[in-house]
Parts: sequence; C-alpha cells; structure tokens
Amino acid sequence: MNINATLFGEAIWFGVFIWITMKYVWPPIQKAIADRQALIADGLAAGERGKHELELAGKRSADSLREAKVKSAEIIVAAEKRALQVIEEAKLAAKVEADKVVVAAQAEIAQATEHARAELRSRVAELAVAGAERILKREVDAKGHAEILAALKQEL
Repeated sequence: MNINATLFGEAIWFGVFIWITMKYVWPPIQKAIADRQALIADGLAAGERGKHELELAGKRSADSLREAKVKSAEIIVAAEKRALQVIEEAKLAAKVEADKVVVAAQAEIAQATEHARAELRSRVAELAVAGAERILKREVDAKGHAEILAALKQEL
C-alpha cells in the first residue's frame, strides 16, 4: 500500500464528505442559525419596544395623575363654593322664617292685646253698670240699656 494513494483517497473522500455536508447538512443548520438569530433579534427589539412603552406609560400615568389632581382641586373649590352658597341660602331661608315667626308672633300679640282690650271694655262696662246700680240703689236693666253699654264700650 502506498501512503500517497491512501492520502489521496482520504482527501477525495474528505472532499466528498465536505460536498455532501455543504449540500445537505449545512443549509438546514444555517437556516436554524438564521431563524435563531432572527428570533433573538425580535426578542431584543420587543424588549426595547417594551421599555419604550413602559416609559411612555409612566409618562402618561404621571400626566393622568396630574390631571386628576387638578380636577379634584377644581371639584373641591366648586364644592366649597356650593357649600358657602347653600349656607347663605340657608341663612336667608332662616331669616325669612324668623321674620315670619316674628310677624306671626306680633299678630298674635296684637290679637291678644285687642282681645284683652275688648275683655277690659266689657269688664269696665259691667263695673260701670254695677257702680251705677249701687249708686242708684236699683237694678239697671242690661237689655234695656244695651245701646248705652255699646256706646260706653266704644268710648273706652
């Protein structure tokens, strides 16, 4: 056996092996590597997009929080104004009601005063008749002297 022929045969077989590997084995391996690289690149891009979206979401939430604080402050101011308005309306209504009560009380007092005056006139008329009866020592007819009593009431 010749060593050169063996080396030459091994070189041919190695060439055939490389050609078969390059023709049938290497393309699927390269495709798998390319797919894996694309998957990794997509994952990295998605991670970057997620980071960016997270930053945007943080900014949006900060803006929303700021807007909510402003709106809540406006609502509180409006509520305080409304509360003051309600208090003023209640004060006004209470004053009107108090005025009505005062007017009603004054009317009641005036009515009671008038009633007391009428009662007093009636009583004075009775006392006058009784005094006149004692003075005259005779009974005065109340029915007969109704006109006199009425006149006396008006005078008093």
